[in-house]
Amino acid sequence: MWQEAPGGRRRNMHQPKRWNVAAPDAGARELAERLKTSPLIAQILLGRGMREPAECQDFLRPSLKCLHDPAGIPNLTKAAERIARAIRDGEKIVIYGDYDVDGITATAILWHAVRVLGGRAAFYIPHRIEEGYGISDEAIGQLCDGGAKLIVSVDCGITAMEPAKIARDRGVDLIVTDHHEWHESGAAALLPDCYAIVHPRLPHEGPAYANASLCGAGVVFKLAWGIGLAISGANRVSETFRAFLIEATALAALGTIADVVPLVGENRVLAHFGLSGLKQSKLVGIKALIESAGLTGQKLDSVHVGFLLAPRLNACGRMGHARLAVEMMTSADQAKAGEIAVYLETQNRARQAIERRILGEAVAQVTELGLDKDGSCAIVLAQEGWHAGVIGIVASRIVDRYHRPAIMIALSNGQGQGSGRSIFGFHLARALQACGEHLEGYGGHEMAAGLRLKTENLDGFRHAFCEHAKCSIRPEMLIPEIHLDCLADLAQVTEALVTDLKRLGPFGHGNRKPVLCCRGLEVAAPPRRVGPSGEHLQLHVRQGQHSLKCIAFGYGQLLDNLTPGTPIDLAVEPTINEFNGRSSVELEIRDLQFAGVPN
Repeated sequence: MWQEAPGGRRRNMHQPKRWNVAAPDAGARELAERLKTSPLIAQILLGRGMREPAECQDFLRPSLKCLHDPAGIPNLTKAAERIARAIRDGEKIVIYGDYDVDGITATAILWHAVRVLGGRAAFYIPHRIEEGYGISDEAIGQLCDGGAKLIVSVDCGITAMEPAKIARDRGVDLIVTDHHEWHESGAAALLPDCYAIVHPRLPHEGPAYANASLCGAGVVFKLAWGIGLAISGANRVSETFRAFLIEATALAALGTIADVVPLVGENRVLAHFGLSGLKQSKLVGIKALIESAGLTGQKLDSVHVGFLLAPRLNACGRMGHARLAVEMMTSADQAKAGEIAVYLETQNRARQAIERRILGEAVAQVTELGLDKDGSCAIVLAQEGWHAGVIGIVASRIVDRYHRPAIMIALSNGQGQGSGRSIFGFHLARALQACGEHLEGYGGHEMAAGLRLKTENLDGFRHAFCEHAKCSIRPEMLIPEIHLDCLADLAQVTEALVTDLKRLGPFGHGNRKPVLCCRGLEVAAPPRRVGPSGEHLQLHVRQGQHSLKCIAFGYGQLLDNLTPGTPIDLAVEPTINEFNGRSSVELEIRDLQFAGVPN
């Protein structure tokens, strides 16, 4: 059963987890003295692979100077010079985007970049249901018929073999910018034959780009930077364009956080400055989006983006056509942007209702097929009438519930359109490639992917995928693991520590929120159940002379096991609770173990 937690986060009911507690590092105290921070912060930094004080300082104080030279991305300079030439010559540049948040923001970044530099830009966004993911043959033909001389794909195109051929045969230059996995034949990469492919992991003769995990919006942000350099003819962009790039970090942050790429290195720098820029953004579309979510004036973090802003942008593509969201982020005036934002809100509410229905049907199907039993390593579900735009979200819910890779397939007229999500260590896109004989098409990356198949091939695909998972997944991978950054006593958990912990953000994939391991605690007073159905638990814990209040989302059923004096160990996220003008430290319990019970 799923319950809503504060901030829009969803928590699953209590289930056993494997505790992975970082071993204490003898160098933590010395590093803390050099950084002038607490030993706990130093321990967390060391546990995340940062040992040099200079590296730690860069992490604690992100700077735009930490962004890598865009020329390091394969073919970026070639693509930037071609786009710069199109801007100078007055050619119309057509941007072919994707319908998710990453694609929407990538499209907006490039559209604004071209316009700021004096060029002509148009965009094309495919319909999720009618056209599906990626560049379609029909759409590329239509753009060629419409007189396009330069088409730039964003967040898609790496598998567009036939569309690239159509563009080449029609004398149209196609530039592909993408970050997804390409198809392979043996050891050889199968890549589109086009003017240029801009991809951070593309095989090439030079050194590998320093950030292999850029999202689509991140790739386009770097491309925009390269275009600015090509236009200036110097080793730096103009002051006007530099101001634009700083503004564009807000769009890049939306795409980076929503696409769940690792928030480390360059990605974290973009997210850090972009989150700061969202609040002050001059783009009427961003202002309208923030207002529709009721976040005007608030300091925004990755949770706001992931659970409030991104779903509204995604809803447009899932329930209707994403071009409205792109219009809001590009050409719309204030009135139109506000109108679209209201529409996105209604679409998001409709999406939530459909999602709840499909989730219920999916859970019933898991039980019916026995995919939740021991020995099952993957889940493949399919049904007529499921909304193809919503099944990806439901796949995430299924993964969270059963901790197995999950694929949801919407069936209609003999065809199936699927969306999958994975668990750490199981590369979903490669798994689909291994089952490719049963599919009409597929694409994606390690943690998320999409597919198309004929209904008649569903059973064969389900069997092949589940067998591939069984051979690839170790038993321990099916038990949720929780990483605990360091051991901590209650006396160390102060408001100052919580403030220091916030400096480690923004948090997300690859840079999770720090979780502390507090051992040797005891329940200090009778706990009580809270929440609409009593599904959550509120309790006080004590260690020596120190005690703290705790909230445990989804742990209400443990009430009778937690009487005063019960010894427990906790995995916790320290937070600040503000009430009636007063603030106090509280512990949000991520997991609870009874003392002495192995974990």
